[in-house]
Amino acid sequence: MILYVLIGVLVLTVAGCGAVVWASRGGPRWVRAVATVTLLGGEVVRDGRRRSVRGSGRGDDAGGDGGSD
Repeated sequence: MILYVLIGVLVLTVAGCGAVVWASRGGPRWVRAVATVTLLGGEVVRDGRRRSVRGSGRGDDAGGDGGSD
């Protein structure tokens, strides 16, 4: 079942990328709408990754290497 979900996500991703390319070449209005949704989805994913990386960095660097020379 999970394989079908992953294949579906892959197909939607490839179709979205194709819509972005087609829209950049002056495709119809519905292609531009699909491209906009695809680009916004990418921004949401990118912002989520930035926030998770920024949030996980707290408290990781608390005192250097721990040794005294």
